[in-house]
This record gives sequence, structure tokens and C-alpha cells, in this order.
Amino acid sequence: MASRKTLANAIRVLSMDAVQKANSGHPGAPMGMADIAEVLYNDFMRHNPSNPEWSDRDRFVMSNGHGSMLPYSVLHLTGYDVTIEDLRNFRQLHSKTPGHPEHGYAPGIETTTGPLGQGITNAVGMAIAERALAAEFNRDDFNIVDHFTYVFLGDGCLMEGISHEACSLAGTLGLGKLIAFWDDNGISIDGKVEGWFLDNTPQRFEAYGWHVVEVDGHDPDEIKIAIEAARAITARPSLLCCKTQIGFGSPNKAGSHTCHGAPLGEEEVELTREALGWEHAAFEIPEEVYQGWNHRTAGEAVEAAWQEKFDAYRAAYPELADEFERRLAGELPAGWAEEAQAFVASIDEAAETRATRQSSLAALEAFSPLLPELFGGSADLGGSNGTEWSGHRPMRAESPAANYVNYGVREFGMSAMMNGIALHGGFIPFGATFLVFSDYARNAVRMAALMKTRSIFVYTHDSIGLGEDGPTHQAVEHTPSLRMIPNLSLWRPCDGVETAVSWKAAIENDKGPTCLVLSRQGLRHQQRDAEQIAAIEHGGYILRDCDGKPDAIIIATGSEVELAVAAFEAEALEDKKLRVVSMPNTAVFEQQPREYRDAVLPPGVSARVVIEAAATAGWYKYVGLDGIVIGIDSFGESAPAKELFSYFGFTVGKVVDAVSSLLGKD
Repeated sequence: MASRKTLANAIRVLSMDAVQKANSGHPGAPMGMADIAEVLYNDFMRHNPSNPEWSDRDRFVMSNGHGSMLPYSVLHLTGYDVTIEDLRNFRQLHSKTPGHPEHGYAPGIETTTGPLGQGITNAVGMAIAERALAAEFNRDDFNIVDHFTYVFLGDGCLMEGISHEACSLAGTLGLGKLIAFWDDNGISIDGKVEGWFLDNTPQRFEAYGWHVVEVDGHDPDEIKIAIEAARAITARPSLLCCKTQIGFGSPNKAGSHTCHGAPLGEEEVELTREALGWEHAAFEIPEEVYQGWNHRTAGEAVEAAWQEKFDAYRAAYPELADEFERRLAGELPAGWAEEAQAFVASIDEAAETRATRQSSLAALEAFSPLLPELFGGSADLGGSNGTEWSGHRPMRAESPAANYVNYGVREFGMSAMMNGIALHGGFIPFGATFLVFSDYARNAVRMAALMKTRSIFVYTHDSIGLGEDGPTHQAVEHTPSLRMIPNLSLWRPCDGVETAVSWKAAIENDKGPTCLVLSRQGLRHQQRDAEQIAAIEHGGYILRDCDGKPDAIIIATGSEVELAVAAFEAEALEDKKLRVVSMPNTAVFEQQPREYRDAVLPPGVSARVVIEAAATAGWYKYVGLDGIVIGIDSFGESAPAKELFSYFGFTVGKVVDAVSSLLGKD
């Protein structure tokens, strides 16, 4: 039987060999953390390489994702479908082993990491999900949700501000099944961190309310004792401060930043083999090492034991078991689409002016009883964002049975935690803030789109229409820039009906994240027939029309739709044949068949005007270079909303003049 040190050395040699072959990568962290990974996986991790999606598996996150060869090596050694050839193809096009761990490529990779700090924050979200799901489904003697979330992180993760946001909240919520391992090697890319990172990290985490212990990261016995103690502490998350040497085993580069982000070099690789006593060629693993690591039999046994428990649970609680399986499969409940559509059809706000943030709350009130998996939250703006529906139950340390998190003023952390909740499974998370603060959260939104998570980002106060708070809070470039993110679906509805359809679409969207961009100010209800209501889900549709081919088309979103309708009805244009197109979601509209798009925006109609209280650049693909976009390419001002819209040219007269000028050219 191979010794612990030999088993750990397998990670080291595979990591340095793969990086060397790719001539690109980060060997230092995997070599330094190999002993920790060996103890964690061989003594504690509950997982099944034969079924990487088993619901009650322990989660492992490599937050310092540049060390990706560590999880790839472990997945290969323990028996996942990650072959030696996959390791040889490290960082190559379309391989299972890209430069940073990417969810959906190699089995067993729980989340995409690389942007430092987001992995630990995803892990906090996973621990929140585990805690809430356990409180909802576990019963006496039937703990069908009972797993840990383990995360490796480095100095860079701790320097990133998002780690403060997430770890502070984790301590406040008492997430006792979250265990983090800090790779305390004192090195980052620029060298020894003592010149720029002197935080007393143990005291920092103790102040957050974490259990903290300092460990020799190369002593398996110490590591094992520390993990056992951390697992026994159920009321607090744990940080194991593991003193390690980056590039452990390399005679000339260990302990130096020179092995952080570059291959060791052929000569140093051979010297490291000698220093480690590893007598095998590159990518060659002896059978006794495979036997020491292989977890397929043990993994199948641990899942089988869980399945036996779940079968007994099903016999005792058949409805709960069915609901649990539905939720983990990500399926919506039977009848959802019909009931949601019935709510949309019932909306009649003809006598009411309502902000779409208020319409959003009304949709939550209608949809949440149908969808127990909805898991909400807000970054300290629940009342303003309209996310605190009547059935929301905030999570507290002493109250795990929750469907809502008060994230505090932590927009970036909230968004990355939502991604962790979505990746865990069992919930559809949404979280809210003002649209202008999507800047703080943007990289987590981008990661959601990259991973195609089912996260719903609710952004209110969407334009200069928020008024007196002024340009610091008035979003201008945010909606157009969010539309540029691949895989992200953005809805900017104009009234309660479009808002409800937007929520329905967001909930049903299992291909990626959704942004709902909502107004602070009241908006008028727009009358529609049943065919028009059905057309909203196409992203763009004809809201007002003329007989025959239109002379001009006015396209608008959100609060500007009522301005387009007012221009349509204006006496000055009564002799013109006009069409108003509401386009709440450009991405969905562009996914429609060409026939539909041409029916809404006939290619032969060149006189087109777009109205949106946002930056204009993205709209010229709809109006052409000769069309007109009424938008705002400057920052706003502090004043009442009505005055601001007039000052910046969002008036009926401006729209009428734009249409008239285009038709005058014809």
C-alpha cells in the first residue's frame, strides 16, 4: 500500500507534468496543497466517481482556481471520467481540463473558478443551500440532506474584497458545514505577500465568528485532526490555516513566486522527481498509487447506503420524496405553466399606475406559492426592490428553515452566493439591488452567464427615472452593457403584464441567468389582446399598429413604451401610419425565426425610432445609421424624475419630431 506521502506526490507530479507539457499553468499551488487534498479525499470526502451528480455528495471547490491541476489530478486518481489523456491535454482546445476549473467540462467540477474570491463565495452559497434544503426535507432519523462543503483558497482569494462579504455573512449565519482550507504559503504572483498583505487572517475570521485553527499543511496527522474538529463544530464555519510551501518538492523553486504561474522547466521537473523519490516517467502512475486513491467502490457503497435511507424516507414520506427529486432535477411543478399564464392573463391595471418593481412583487406573491424552490434575497434593499413577499422567511443562524437571505450591503457577494445556491441544486435563487450597483456585482453576473446557472438578478431603479438621488444612482450604461454578456437574458418590462411574463420567462430559463430591469417610478398599464400577451414571450412584439404597411416604427422598452404610445396617438402624426414595438428582451427577440422578426420589423420600413433612457450605441442595429435613437449618452442629474425626462429629451414632442424628420427624408 502506497504511503500518504506517495499518494500526495502523485498530485505533485501530475500537476507539474501537465503544466510542463502545456508550457502554461500554475504548478505551485497543487504541489503545495497536495497533502491537504490527500487527507481530505481519502479520509473524509463523501462522493461517488460513478455518479458525480449524486445529490448528497460533499461539495469541493477550488477557489484558487489557477491551481486547477489539483482537482483534475484528484478526479483522475479517484476514478472519475478524467483520463490520463485528459491530463495530457491540459489547457488545450475543447479539453475537459481547461486552464481554470470550468463547471460542465470535467465531471466533479462543482463550479467555475479563476476570478479569485468567487469560489469561496460560491461555497458559502452552497452551504446556505444545503442548510435550507436540510431544514425543509430532513425528518427524524432521515437526514437525506447531510453533506459538507469544502473549499481550498489562497492569499489572493483573501485579498479580494468579495471574500470579506461572503465570509462575514457565513459567520453571521453560522454555516457549520462549510470548511475552508487557506493555503498560507506567503506567495502571490508578484512575490512574497508580506509587502502587500499583512492581515492577521486568523483573527479576522475569528471576528467573523468562524472556528479557526492553524495547521502544518504538510503533516497529514495534523490535517486529519483539524478536519475532524471542524466537522464536529456545527454552529460555526471553519477555517483551517494551513502553513504550506508553494511548489513543495522543487529543489530550486519551492517557496518562490517563480513556480506560481509558470512551468518549472524540464530540468527542474527531473530534479523534483529525484527530490520526491518519484521514479516513474511523466504521466505514469503505478498501480499501487491508483489503488490507494481509487474511490469508485467506496463511493458506490456510500451512495447505496444513502439510497437505502432515501427509499425508507419515500415509504414514510412519499410526497416529500417526490418533491425532493423534482427539485433536485430542476423540473418545474406540474401545472406551473398554466397557472402562471392564468395570472398573466388576469392582470388588469387599466386604472392604476404602478412601478414595475411593484409589479415584480405582485408576480412574486402569485408565483411563490406555486414554486417552493424560489429562494430570494436583497442587498439591504428588500423594501425598495420589492423582494420581501408575504411568504418570505429570512435565514438566521438559529432559523435554517428559510427561503430568503438578507445579504446586507454585499452586491458582489450576493451574486456569487446566488450562483453557489443555483449550482447546489434544489433552489432557483434571485437577488436584488439597484441597477447602478450591478457594476459591483458584474463579474459574478458574468460567471453566472459563463456557467449558465439559473440565477435571477433583479435590478430596480433602472434609469434617470429614479430622480433626486442623482447620477451616482442613475443607471445609464448598465442595461446596454449587460445585454452584451453572452448567455444572459435581460428583460426590461413596461408594465405589470410584461413584468409577470418576464418573471415567468426567468423562472423557466434553465439555459442561463436572467436580469429583470425594473422602474422606480409608476408606469401606465398598456392594453393588449390575448395574442399580444402571448407574443411578449418572443422578446419583441407589436403593441400598437396601423392598417397595412407602416410608414414608421417606434421601438421602446420599459418606461419609454408609454412615451412611444403617446407619440403614436399624437395629433401631429395622425396622418401617418405608425407602429409601436415593445421590445422588453432583445436577446430573446433575436432568437426568434426570421419570419417573426421581419413581421414585427419589416425590412422595407427604414424610418425607425428607438426610445430608451440608456446609452444609445446598441440600438443602431435595429434602426440603421439613418435611424434615430433617443437615449442618454451622458450622466444624469439630481432632480425630480419628470423634470429629468423633459430635460434629457424624453418627451412626446421629441419623438414626434424624430418621426417627422425621418418621414420628411422619404
